[in-house]
Amino acid sequence: MVRQYLLALTLIAAIFAPSFAQDPQPAAPPPPIPQSTKTTDQDDVVRINTNLVQVDAVVTKNGKPVKNLNAEDFEIFEDGHKQTITTFQYVSNVPGTLVPSSTGRATIKDTPPTPGKSAGSYETRRTMALVVDDLGTSAESMASIRKQLRKFVNERLQPNDLVAIIRTGGDVGALQQFTTDGRLLLYAIDQLRWNICSRVGPTVFSPYSAPILTGPNNPAMMNSSFAESLIGACGYQSVGSTLRSLNFILRSMGELPGRKSMVIFSDSLPREEQELPSTFIEYQLGRTSSMPGSRNFYFGLQKLAEIAIRNSIVIYGVDTQGLQYTGPTAADSFRGSAQDITNQINSLSTSRSALLWQRREGTELLAKETGGFLVRNSNSFKLDEILEEQEGYYLIGYRPTDETFNRKFHHLKVQAKGSGLQIRTRKGFYGVSEEEASKTRLTTTDKTMLALASPFAAHDITVDLAAFFAYSQATGSMLRSFLNVQAKDLTFIPEANGSAKTTFEVRGIIFGNNGAVVDQVAHTATLTLTSQGYDEARRDGLALQFDMPIKRPGGYQFRVAVRDLSTSHLGSAGQFVSVPDLKNKRLAMSGIVVLPTTAKVEASSNGQVITTSPASRRFTRGSDLMFATAVYNSLLDATSRSPRLTVQPRLFHEGKVVNSSQPLAVDLRNQTDFTNIVVRGVLHLNADLEPGKYFLQLIVVDGLAREKQNEAAQWIDFEVLKP
Repeated sequence: MVRQYLLALTLIAAIFAPSFAQDPQPAAPPPPIPQSTKTTDQDDVVRINTNLVQVDAVVTKNGKPVKNLNAEDFEIFEDGHKQTITTFQYVSNVPGTLVPSSTGRATIKDTPPTPGKSAGSYETRRTMALVVDDLGTSAESMASIRKQLRKFVNERLQPNDLVAIIRTGGDVGALQQFTTDGRLLLYAIDQLRWNICSRVGPTVFSPYSAPILTGPNNPAMMNSSFAESLIGACGYQSVGSTLRSLNFILRSMGELPGRKSMVIFSDSLPREEQELPSTFIEYQLGRTSSMPGSRNFYFGLQKLAEIAIRNSIVIYGVDTQGLQYTGPTAADSFRGSAQDITNQINSLSTSRSALLWQRREGTELLAKETGGFLVRNSNSFKLDEILEEQEGYYLIGYRPTDETFNRKFHHLKVQAKGSGLQIRTRKGFYGVSEEEASKTRLTTTDKTMLALASPFAAHDITVDLAAFFAYSQATGSMLRSFLNVQAKDLTFIPEANGSAKTTFEVRGIIFGNNGAVVDQVAHTATLTLTSQGYDEARRDGLALQFDMPIKRPGGYQFRVAVRDLSTSHLGSAGQFVSVPDLKNKRLAMSGIVVLPTTAKVEASSNGQVITTSPASRRFTRGSDLMFATAVYNSLLDATSRSPRLTVQPRLFHEGKVVNSSQPLAVDLRNQTDFTNIVVRGVLHLNADLEPGKYFLQLIVVDGLAREKQNEAAQWIDFEVLKP
C-alpha cells in the first residue's frame, strides 16, 4: 500500500506537466482589482435611490447595545424635515451564542490554531478592517498596537468574523487580506513595524532641546515649527499616502456585502486646511477639483467619509498615542536662566497638549461623519467596545423627494425615544442616486480577478483545494497545489466519436505580506474524455496539480479560480500556507497529504485525469486514512549516519482530542535521502465519530536535537461523512 501511495504522488506530480508547468514562467502582472457596484439588494445597507433612502444606526445605553426597539421608537430627519419611516429592521451580525476564541498561538502539543471556515457571503458575520497607519505612528505606539491586536485575535475573534489587518505604508491588497483565519491575522500582526517615513518619530514626542537664544520675546517652543511637528519629517506626502491607502481600502470594502467597519490606528492623522499644490493633490489623492477648499487634507477626509457612507462602512478611530505625559522628561534639555527654563517648560507642555489634540482631528472627523467614534486617552484602545457595536444595527428607511437628488449634501439626524439612549449613524449623504453613481459593467477578466481577490468563494463551480509547502534540492521551496474540480459543473460538448470535450481556465495567485502579489500562474486546459472517462469524472471530479516557487519564508495566502470558458461560470478556493526558514537548521515539515487507503490514481489517454485527488478530503467514518509529510533539517547520528525521528498523530474535533497515539518511530526503510524524509502512516477513523470537520495534527520529534529545537508540527483539516 505504501508503494502504491508513493507512486500515486509521483504520478500526480507528473501527469499535468503538459498543461500545468512544474516551474511556470512568471506571469504578467495581474490586472488591477476592479471596482463595481453591488448587485443584490440584500447586500446594501446604505441605499440612496429614487425609491428609498436607507441608513444604519447603532443604539446604546450605558455603553451596551440596545436591540429591542421598534420603528415607533425612532424619528428621522433630512435637513431638519421629519420623514415618514417606511422600512425598518434590526440586523444581527453574530450567531445566537458567541464562543471563546481558540485562535491563539498554542504550544506545539496543544490544540492547533483553528484556521477558520470558508467564508460565505450569505452568512451572518462582523466584517472589520483593522488599518494600522504605519505612516503616522511612532515606534513606541507600534509595540502597543501589536500587543492589543494579538489580544483581540487570541481572545475575541469569532469563527464567522471576517477581518483584515492592513498597513497604509505597504502594498495595500485589501480584499485578499480579509479572512476568518486567525493564523493569517497573527502573521500580519507580526509584520507590523515602524515605518521610517512615518510622520511621527521613534517616540510620540521628540525630545526637547532648548535653542541657544531664549527670553521674554523669544519663547522656546519645539525644536521645529508646530506644523512640522504635526506633519513630520516626511512632509505632506506621508499624509497624502495615508489618504490614498484609505481611499483604496474603502472602495475595495464596497465589494463586501452588508455593513462593514474600519478601525484606523494612528498617532497622527491631522485635518490640515492650508492650500496645497495642485500637482501634489492630483498625484496623492488621485483626482482634480476646482471646488473651493478642495486642495487640502480636510477636503480629502470629507471625500473619504462620503466613500465610506456609500459603501456601508462605519469608521472608528483609535488614537494610539494613548495616555501621554506632556510635561518635561529626562530626555528633554533646557538651558538659560530660571525664568527661561520656566517659560520653556510651560511652553513645552502647552505645545505637546495641542499636538496630541490636533494629531487626532482627522480620525475624529472620519468617525463622526460615518457613525463611529474616536478612542482617545486609552492604552487599551477599547477594542471590546468597538467590537460590541458590531453585533447588530437598525436599518431605517424613508421615501425621498425629488429635491433629495440635487447633488448637494443632505444632513441626517436620527432620534430614539427613551431616556439614556445614544444613537450613532451617518451625518448625511450627497444627493446623487446609486443609479447615477453606478460604475460600468465588469468584464469576464474583472470577474475572475474579483473571485481571486475576494474572501468569499465563488460557487458556480465546486473547487476543492489542498495547498502546502514542499522542498526539494532541485527546485527549492515551493507551494504545491492539488485541485479537485467538479466535472458536473463544467460544460462538456459531445464529440462525433462519443467523447466529450471541455475547456476551462485556471488562475492561481499567491498573496504575501499585506496583500502584495508574490507570484501568479494562468493556464487554459482543454480535456477530451471518453464516455467512460466522462462518467468517472462526473463521479469523482477532475484532479489537477501544479507547483509555484516560493523564494522567501513567511506566511502566504494562495487563491485559485476556475472559469468555464463556455459559460463564464466561476469557482474559487483559498488556503493559508506557512513556509519555514530552512536555513536556520531547525526541524521543519512540509504540509500533509491525506488520501483514503482505497485511493486510485489513473491517467487518461492524454494524461489529464486523476480519479482520486488529495484535495478531496472527505472520508467515511469506519474507514482508514493514509497520511504523508516530509521532514527537513533532521540531525544524523554520528555513528549510524541516520536520523532518529518519532511521529505522533493526533485527531481533533471541535477543539478536543478524539484520538491520539503514542509517538511512533519513523520508518526509514528504503529511504536514502535524509535531507527529505518521508513520514507516512495510516489512521483509522472510528465508526462512532460524529460527522463534521476534523483536524489531523502530526508532531515530529528529533531525538538527536536539543530541547525546544527538536519538535515540528503540521496539521490538515478534512471532513468525516456517514457511510
